[in-house]
Amino acid sequence: MSGSGPSGDAPLAEPVVVLDGVVKRFTTGQRTVTALDGLTAALRPGQVTGLVGPDGAGKTTLMRLIAGIMRPDAGRLRVLGLDSVAEAAAIQTKLGYMPQRFGLYEDLTVSENLGLYADLHGVVGAARRQRFERLLHFTGLDPFQKRLAGRLSGGMKQKLGLACTLVHPPELLLLDEPSVGVDPVSRRELWEIVRALVGEGMSVLWSTAYLDEAERCGEVLLLSEGRLLDAGDPAVFTKRLAGRAIALKVPEGERRARLRAVRQRPGVIDAGIRGHDIRLLLAAGVAPDGFADLGETRVVEPNFEDAFIDLLGANAASPAPSGSVLAATPEVAPRDGGGDDAVISVSGLVRAFGDFRAVDGIDFSVRRGVIFGLLGPNGAGKSTTFKMLCGLLPPTDGRALVLGIDLRHAAAVARGRIGYMAQKFSLYGTMTVDQNVNFFASAYGLAGTAKRARTDWALDEFGLRAFSQVDAGDIPLGHKQRLALACAIMHQPGVLFLDEPTSGVDPLARREFWSRITAMAEAGVTIMVTTHFMDEAEYCDRIAIVYRGRLIATGSPDALKAEHATPERPSPTLDDAFVDLIASYDQGKAA
Repeated sequence: MSGSGPSGDAPLAEPVVVLDGVVKRFTTGQRTVTALDGLTAALRPGQVTGLVGPDGAGKTTLMRLIAGIMRPDAGRLRVLGLDSVAEAAAIQTKLGYMPQRFGLYEDLTVSENLGLYADLHGVVGAARRQRFERLLHFTGLDPFQKRLAGRLSGGMKQKLGLACTLVHPPELLLLDEPSVGVDPVSRRELWEIVRALVGEGMSVLWSTAYLDEAERCGEVLLLSEGRLLDAGDPAVFTKRLAGRAIALKVPEGERRARLRAVRQRPGVIDAGIRGHDIRLLLAAGVAPDGFADLGETRVVEPNFEDAFIDLLGANAASPAPSGSVLAATPEVAPRDGGGDDAVISVSGLVRAFGDFRAVDGIDFSVRRGVIFGLLGPNGAGKSTTFKMLCGLLPPTDGRALVLGIDLRHAAAVARGRIGYMAQKFSLYGTMTVDQNVNFFASAYGLAGTAKRARTDWALDEFGLRAFSQVDAGDIPLGHKQRLALACAIMHQPGVLFLDEPTSGVDPLARREFWSRITAMAEAGVTIMVTTHFMDEAEYCDRIAIVYRGRLIATGSPDALKAEHATPERPSPTLDDAFVDLIASYDQGKAA
């Protein structure tokens, strides 16, 4: 592709990637899946191009084709002016590829990991020393050169992975969901690094499940089921929705019931909780004032996630069902935690590893039916706190009660009465969905008629019946999430612990998941959740932010945002408040 600029006096730069009818299929047993179905697109140089789509859309497959790791079954693919099949080796010398699970060696130090990748790329002598010095400064890893990679926080691991990818400077950088599981502070640092690289002339393709990140890209490719839905400037997509996004102000105690009512209204494409507001996306032609009977309404600016949801709905192969299998109020009858007393109570909680205090005297309590968010940067102590409350790690000191059970003395008893969903899929991937459901039912003491009733309930309520004889490791990510949640609540616990439950999950699956969680809370289940996705934290009734082992802030999402409003930024996001709190704490320590 070439030609003249808008004024006719400057040639347009050649695309860094050109896709022409690209097809890629995979065959498993007797089943053939078309991962990419006639994809045609071009990526412009010198910018960040976002690659966005639901789970299974074909994003990782496209990355691997561009990197020359796979070959297309049909169509043509040119990368940096080279044919992806005939000249794959030459392409690989010119690009950097950071996959979702980047291969760091956790028993090697930061410097040793960099050295290994430099050896692989033949970077030696003065060029090697200069490159290391720049990358360590660039990523902020210079003070941690001698630390083992396995002892780095999640955000630091991602920055080290990026540094290793950049040891040999590429013309094109492929990043496959680099910010999954990374806290907002580290995510902003990653973006600053990538923007600096683009400023130096590098081109970047960034695959992401976070649609607020997609808004920062110069252009985006929107994929669904292997097809290109649309492509272009994110701002253009959001402008199409002007007047279709509204906020409905609702009293705090009524927002969940009102959300359920709103979702039943004709013309509502999407609805979710944003602090005290319920945020609605309306179908084209639906008047915003038609919802005034539910509360005070105001038109708000649409965002890219609205555009993405709207596009997915418009391009669905069949009309969306009237209600998600997870959206209805579930039949939850918790056995424990009745009344309004604290279901979780933490006082002076400490966890030490040798001389290091990962958790250093934390206090809070959570009442029945409350969604409580435990947030913090990677390595701040929130995961350690979470594991102690789940009975997976004994406290060193202090007191932690869950359902009235002291976790220092009866952790095993507590584990049998709570539900727990891990960050990573932790079920048995080589067992079928049906076998997993039956195993966990037995593990929680269910037998006979009760067991059959609950396993049937899990398969039907979570839409898993069609996958019952499929190995759990082979089902789509969104359905893995459903299965994990079904197994976690098989025994109808009164408390549910969710550790990064939607990490890497697309917006549709995330909405489906939170429909279930808010309904469970309304039915009286107490829920504690950790997340790095601040829009998701808006569903919480209360939030506690942990940093350097201490509790540095608590309150509702709206209260925390209000505390960080300024004349220049009158309506900060929860992400803004989080970053400000961390920075303020560090400044206070430095003073």
